[in-house]
Amino acid sequence: MAFKDMQEFIALLEKQGELVRITAPVSRDLEITEIADRVMKGLAAKNKALLFENVQGFSTPVAINLFGSDKRMALALGVDDLDELNQRLAKLVDFRLPQGLGPVMDRAADFFGALKGIGLGPTVVRSGPAQEVVETASASLSSLPVLKCWPGDGGRFITLMQVITRDPVSNARNVGLYRLQVLDDRRLAMHWQRHKGGAEHERKARELAGATPASSTASAPTIPCAIVLGGDPASMWCASAPLPPNIDEYMLAGWLRGKPVEFVKCATQPLEVPANAEIVIEGYVDPNEHELEGPFGDHTGYYTPAEPFPVFHLTAITHRKSPIYPTTIVGMPPVEDVYLGKATERLFLPLMRLFLPEVLDYHMPPQGVFHNLVIVKIKKRYPGHARKVMFGVWGLGLLMLAKGVVVVDDWVDVHNLSEVAWQALGNVDWARDAVIVEGPVDHLDHASYRHSFGGKIGVDATAKGPDEGYTRGWPEVARMDEATKKKIDEMWGRLGL
Repeated sequence: MAFKDMQEFIALLEKQGELVRITAPVSRDLEITEIADRVMKGLAAKNKALLFENVQGFSTPVAINLFGSDKRMALALGVDDLDELNQRLAKLVDFRLPQGLGPVMDRAADFFGALKGIGLGPTVVRSGPAQEVVETASASLSSLPVLKCWPGDGGRFITLMQVITRDPVSNARNVGLYRLQVLDDRRLAMHWQRHKGGAEHERKARELAGATPASSTASAPTIPCAIVLGGDPASMWCASAPLPPNIDEYMLAGWLRGKPVEFVKCATQPLEVPANAEIVIEGYVDPNEHELEGPFGDHTGYYTPAEPFPVFHLTAITHRKSPIYPTTIVGMPPVEDVYLGKATERLFLPLMRLFLPEVLDYHMPPQGVFHNLVIVKIKKRYPGHARKVMFGVWGLGLLMLAKGVVVVDDWVDVHNLSEVAWQALGNVDWARDAVIVEGPVDHLDHASYRHSFGGKIGVDATAKGPDEGYTRGWPEVARMDEATKKKIDEMWGRLGL
């Protein structure tokens, strides 16, 4: 199902019993976070999307936890189960020549559907709900119910958005999910981390002016920017997708929706934004101006310390006549970003297998806050195969930031953390089966002794043989025989258990 906008998605969630409206008065400072955090960490049956209709001092409702379960995340992306994402993409990127007329026609239908979804370019319409109200000189960030999430936060933060910029050289669009701290009524601190597309646009802008990050006083050109709140749920999610540079995230959203995203031209910036957004904050990022951003209670579960980031200057706010403000919180898992990350994990399995075809499945558990642990299942074929896969994973896009890669055999369920821990702890000789290297780590990693650069570990938890120096003879797993299991299955109902 291709949702027109976020409000249509919210209506479906309510119809399916996945949304709770909260009419009690609440403060945007800390109280919404505490309520949402309890819901996100509670029993699955009570983990619902929340719509706060009475935020003190504001007429705009606040929506949170819209994507905070497997069911809601799947609904948002138009599938019954998140594993459908990798099945659909696997069919599309299968480059084997189809055999027979039926498979040829199926493949043609897949490609036609993909082309229908992404279109031949952005579909620009003359007007849309996102611009029912346009404020320029009178625009103020104080009109938005931006949350203060945690007591030690340095201020209020916009946390669920699509930040749109264009490459200063190629003009290719980038869409990112970068938190923004409110500095005053007309300025935000733009937290785009050094490994992300927006930060690359900043570097290119500085290079155009002959500036360097530390030495030159040359003035870099400003970067037009739009901060989109809401829109159709696939577009809201796509900002978090780690796509290769110069691949438009809205093309991915269009493919997921089965129809292109509609855009309108910004009122004050040379950009296009989704026509069905709730709120759009237009402005520009000045690479020459930096302010301290943070601290912020981040997805690591710790406060990220204050650090200089470029300043966004407001030029307009456009919105629906009756918008809903979407937001999220991050912190100690599990919270809503677990499910945003799960969708990414499932969707990108076929792309990983293009480069590492021996990979059968992988998992980035929320306990590892995504970049700290990647568990990979392979069909082992030769000595050193697990190590080849470790280094291959570290060479794939933002998986370069993974601090730990654990490789297991093909019969292990990578989504069963108890089974993985049993294998990793019992199948490893730590003197021989662990690989320690140094490389890039996440910008937010507080454990690395140098900023964004630190140690990584690869663990070979596969069975070893003589060709890898293991001469003792690897033992078999103790399992019950099938005949006994079948007999007990037949008598189970009579056992009173």
